[in-house]
Amino acid sequence: MVSTKAAILCGGTGSRLRPLTYYFQKTMLPIGNSQKPILEYVIGYIKHFGIDNFTLLVGYKAEQIVNYFKNGIQFKVNIDYSYDKEDMKGNGGALINAYLSGKFDKYSDVLIYYSDILTTLDISDMLKLHQEKNFDATIAVSDHYKLPVGVAKIKDSKVINFEEKPDYNINSTIGILLIKVSAIRKFANLRGDIDIMKDMIQKLVTEGKVGAYVTRDFWIDVGSTDTYEKLDHNVIDQMFSKYI
Repeated sequence: MVSTKAAILCGGTGSRLRPLTYYFQKTMLPIGNSQKPILEYVIGYIKHFGIDNFTLLVGYKAEQIVNYFKNGIQFKVNIDYSYDKEDMKGNGGALINAYLSGKFDKYSDVLIYYSDILTTLDISDMLKLHQEKNFDATIAVSDHYKLPVGVAKIKDSKVINFEEKPDYNINSTIGILLIKVSAIRKFANLRGDIDIMKDMIQKLVTEGKVGAYVTRDFWIDVGSTDTYEKLDHNVIDQMFSKYI
């Protein structure tokens, strides 16, 4: 996988995790019984699949990340940093800025990873699909989604059926995707507040160049206080300790 570099989105303010993120960068919040940062688990997990070159897209409280991970040598990976710019906002702006800074020059593909996601998805298998099908981008989707709220069926103002947090068979994105560097180049002139999924992937979808890697693997978004507070640290250790 020497042609693939990982770009981890870790520059956001983490508004869903306030008040914790008034003091911590969200990727630096501790998890597991060893209380290591979320980002350390993410980097170790990605490295497990043979990707050891990383660009961390940083902004809010970047110093916490840089001071901890440095150049990555202690984690047996290579890490560089791309800092957010005022005229290139949003995660799409951060990605384009990294591209324009030459962070992906030696690579054919970029693994984009939203830093508040934990998963056991097989990145190697996803990359194989992406390259064999020659997609411009491949997004990881789960074939089911458990709603965080109850759902009521109503008739004539009467609840006739109720399900608490039902599981729906829908293809939900999980914050992991692969994109060709040549596809990022198409958006190099965009400025302003740019979203990867809404502004970049949506455009590639209209061109018929986006694939889907469907998985039933475990995944969880730890980017809210509710989810973070309910994390079972024993489960985290059982599933992810092998990566760090």
